[in-house]
Amino acid sequence: MADELNKPKKKVALKVAGGRATKKISIMEGDEADKESMGQARKTLVFLFFVMIAYVVYLVFTGQVDEFVTSLAGVDVRWIAAGVVCFLFYYVFGVLAYVLSVIHDPDSPVGIRDLMSVEASGVFFMRMTPSGVGAQPAQIFRLTRAGLSVGEAGALNFTRFVLYEAGEGVFAAIMLLFCGGYFYETFGDVTLVGIFLFGFKVVQLAAIMAMCLLPKPVMAICNWALKLAHRHRWIKEEKYNEWYKFVNTQIEVFSRDFKRSAANVPEMSLTMLVTLLQLGCMYALPYFVLRSFGEPADLLLCTASGSMLELLVNAVPLPGGTGGAEVGFAYLFKDMYGSHLAAGFIIWRAIEYLLPVLIAAPCMGMRSNGGASIHRRWHGFWDGLTGGIRSFIDTGSFTAGSSAKGGVHVPKGGVTVKPKVRKKPAAPAVSGATVTTRGAKTVVKSSAPAPKVDIEAKIAAGKAAAAKKDAGGK
Repeated sequence: MADELNKPKKKVALKVAGGRATKKISIMEGDEADKESMGQARKTLVFLFFVMIAYVVYLVFTGQVDEFVTSLAGVDVRWIAAGVVCFLFYYVFGVLAYVLSVIHDPDSPVGIRDLMSVEASGVFFMRMTPSGVGAQPAQIFRLTRAGLSVGEAGALNFTRFVLYEAGEGVFAAIMLLFCGGYFYETFGDVTLVGIFLFGFKVVQLAAIMAMCLLPKPVMAICNWALKLAHRHRWIKEEKYNEWYKFVNTQIEVFSRDFKRSAANVPEMSLTMLVTLLQLGCMYALPYFVLRSFGEPADLLLCTASGSMLELLVNAVPLPGGTGGAEVGFAYLFKDMYGSHLAAGFIIWRAIEYLLPVLIAAPCMGMRSNGGASIHRRWHGFWDGLTGGIRSFIDTGSFTAGSSAKGGVHVPKGGVTVKPKVRKKPAAPAVSGATVTTRGAKTVVKSSAPAPKVDIEAKIAAGKAAAAKKDAGGK
């Protein structure tokens, strides 16, 4: 027994069941997911390299090289630059949509640069992984790195994903409403393919909305389907466990958080509007490419065709919708581009696919440095702006500052005037006195008269003491 007590005790790591420990583990899991997405992106680069070689070989064997070179030589670079700017607004609107999702939270740790990193990750991995499967884990990881828990990050990203998917469906419906006749007259019965793609998007969105609004029935159906597939060995054990865990833990969490977000109707409506503007910036790119060749172009028809093309690209389970993009562009725009079709596809693909990847890659590492939340910064700016406007309306002069109250008055002419502050004189220190303040006057009341001091007697006593000291020293 004594030997057991004298043995050196092993050091045991203390485990704390708290939010910080959970967050650390979750970030490690997110880091692994991010590395997996990067691995998929590297494979995609190799895949795209061979696709490019195959496309060059196709041009050579079909005899389109001369047309391709001639078309590129006559390109108006100004329209290409306008197309690049248009796509940059796609990125800006994407960041703004995330800002609208967090601006209501006064204590949110996520900053503007964090959200720029999140949107850049979505742009990058949506194009560099098959069917864009790497985008969601990469975005969630960057939100957790910014300070959100995995649950909060997943809910925020899932809500954004739902609105984006809904935006694609709404945009396609609007384009079919205005341009359905053009598609039918131009492509005939093939228009049914576009309607089928639109219907697929509607079904996909309906399934997502059912998961958000009816989590219990969806969980029951998914569990039944998983058990059936597992019983017949249609899916591997690892995938079964992964999907079972997702169905029975995440669906209810996503549903609860989505309902909470959806309760704020004005915010959701504004986010949907921003999403539609974002999608419009991407769908309109064929218009700018066509104008760069000096050809007439209809913005609405180009945007409608771009919307149908993206539906086809998203339906192909390859990085960037490779295969679907080439076939869809050739079919939808062959009459518009004519002999410029091959060059037009290369330029469109460079703006819509390759350039975003190059721009997004360095932006994924951006991080905010803390400070005030987006909510507080926005309200500080808004209070200062509205306070200045009210001051200008009331007095004819602008009041700078965070608000009208406490601001610095700036009269006409731009000279800052600071009012002088007069200091009140200090009350004399009198023994037994009571000091009261009435307005600008200070009144001192004393319970006993102040003693009089004889200055001459005090001086004489000091001299006598000095003389006595000298005499004693001698």
